[in-house]
Amino acid sequence: MICSFECSFCRDCVEDVLENVCPNCGGGFEKRPVRPKAKLDSYPPSAQEYKRAVDMDKFRELQERYKGIDPAKR
Repeated sequence: MICSFECSFCRDCVEDVLENVCPNCGGGFEKRPVRPKAKLDSYPPSAQEYKRAVDMDKFRELQERYKGIDPAKR
């Protein structure tokens, strides 16, 4: 799942932990688009993963403020 600032998280985290609130920007998430097969050879997805822990204590305030509001209206 990806937000408009391209923060990405797995679907389970977005749905079960983050409640569709990006911990970095407060935005919502959408399903990550699939790269067209014809472009994979020229533009392969990055093999490098960037992992950063979410400070859940700091995130709770943002989450409470936004989780019941449609992402387009935040």
